[in-house]
Amino acid sequence: MTITKNQNGENLVIALEGRLDTVTAPELEKTVNESVSGITDLVFDISKIEYISSAGLRVLLAAQKIMNKQGKMTVTGANDAIMEIFEVTGFVDLLNIK
Repeated sequence: MTITKNQNGENLVIALEGRLDTVTAPELEKTVNESVSGITDLVFDISKIEYISSAGLRVLLAAQKIMNKQGKMTVTGANDAIMEIFEVTGFVDLLNIK
């Protein structure tokens, strides 16, 4: 998986490409934890994610919990397969998905 960060002041966009699974989720979790201090608007661009596992969902949920305390988080670019995973798991009710 490739992780690209683009920060502009208190806004941070994290673009992901590839598979977000048990192998790559720890890398994303580390990136999020190191990057969100002082961030009030976090965006995950997942338009190039091919697959997301429960480990990936856990990282997104943990990021949402952090951002609930300091700002907002948005997930953008989910394809139909990823949206189906969000719907089946109930994550459509937990995350701000656009």
